[in-house]
Amino acid sequence: MADIKGGPNPLFLREEELRQAMELLFFAYRDFTGEPDQILADFGFGRAHHRVIYFVGRHPGITVSELLAILRITKQSLSRVLGQLVREGFITQRPGLRDRRQRLLELTAKGSELEHKLSEQQRIRIARAYRAAGAGAVEGFRTVLTNIIDEADRGRFERPEPPKTPARSGARSAARTPGKPPAGKSPPRR
Repeated sequence: MADIKGGPNPLFLREEELRQAMELLFFAYRDFTGEPDQILADFGFGRAHHRVIYFVGRHPGITVSELLAILRITKQSLSRVLGQLVREGFITQRPGLRDRRQRLLELTAKGSELEHKLSEQQRIRIARAYRAAGAGAVEGFRTVLTNIIDEADRGRFERPEPPKTPARSGARSAARTPGKPPAGKSPPRR
């Protein structure tokens, strides 16, 4: 029988539904990272390496401090992973332009190639899921994920407002005779 009261149905907030959502996240993460894990194993790398490669590739010139803030790992952990990636030629680091103490990170060609390999199957998996779910579900999924992450990081995912275009007053006003100024404008002075 249909809910005649209207409004949102709170059944999705029941304990069982919440537990199922948690399990779905676990299974989705397992499968989302499974293929890259196999590629990483060939290099003797783990998921920490993947995250560093991904974010350095996504934000060329990122500082070590910015990367630490994103990953929320200790300096020692990042130092170990980053040191290995630099030694093996996947990432380069250079001093900052204003502050020479900063280290700016970028992927090398070798690092970009690995990042592409790691991300390709993930992009395919997400695109397939998005196509199956449809635009409304994708927007809902985005909203749910955004609200799961800590509020401090949500600003990273704000979409810019599309540029406002002036309203047209019909197709006739847009069309004009060549050499003649648009309606309401004076001809240029010579």
